[in-house]
Amino acid sequence: MIRSLHTSASGMEAQQFRIDVISNNLANVNTTGFKKSRAEFQDLFYQEVRAARAGGAGEDRGQAAPLEVGLGVRPTSTQKMFTAGDFIQTNNSLDLAIEGDGFFKVRMQDGSNAYTRAGSFVTDKDGVVVTQSGNALDPPIIVPTETQSITVDKDGTVKALFPGETDAVEIGRVELAQFTNPSGLKSVGYGLYQQTETSGVEILGTPGEGGLGAITQGMLETSNVKVVEEMIDLIAAQRAYEINSKVVRAADEMLRESSNLR
Repeated sequence: MIRSLHTSASGMEAQQFRIDVISNNLANVNTTGFKKSRAEFQDLFYQEVRAARAGGAGEDRGQAAPLEVGLGVRPTSTQKMFTAGDFIQTNNSLDLAIEGDGFFKVRMQDGSNAYTRAGSFVTDKDGVVVTQSGNALDPPIIVPTETQSITVDKDGTVKALFPGETDAVEIGRVELAQFTNPSGLKSVGYGLYQQTETSGVEILGTPGEGGLGAITQGMLETSNVKVVEEMIDLIAAQRAYEINSKVVRAADEMLRESSNLR
């Protein structure tokens, strides 16, 4: 009975972790470029009460099987689901969406690299194209102050139109990065991910080539969180938590009955 208390407690902790993940997904339902997470679990080791043994001709076959009991569950990882979100039109010249696989590569304040699907870019005081949190695109793109309009082609070519000119001039290119295992990327907040050993090294390329998605100007990718799906998972987690709590109550009642024996 003591064993069942610890086992059901591990189940309650696992469902609490699952609800924590779901709550973060729902909190970011309107976050640009957000990718939902999914909690993964595995059963714990098993206690062998009796080892398996070969049964004789006249021996009960059930006695040949091992007698063992599991000791609960634990969360092992959170997996990012990089399915595409919906696209919304903004008509902002620096709002970019990736139609397909790939990430925008940005340079962090500390000099390290990060990757994002949130394409809501702006320019800083020096005309450098940066994310909403101030991280510059890598390679950097600088928009001259006299620029009248900006055009971003499907292949990432950035062009600027200057006063008195009829033809736009190329001022830079947007490169995209992809990974062998994007689910292995490390989330660092602000819609940014960093490379890990699990994700593999970055593979840079031109948008629309080598399996990378094309870039669409004036649009943003929304969160891929589906509220209905998250609510269903939330209900399932609630019920699983409730059932595990009932197991704790049942084990407690059995212990009380045992302690009252005369």
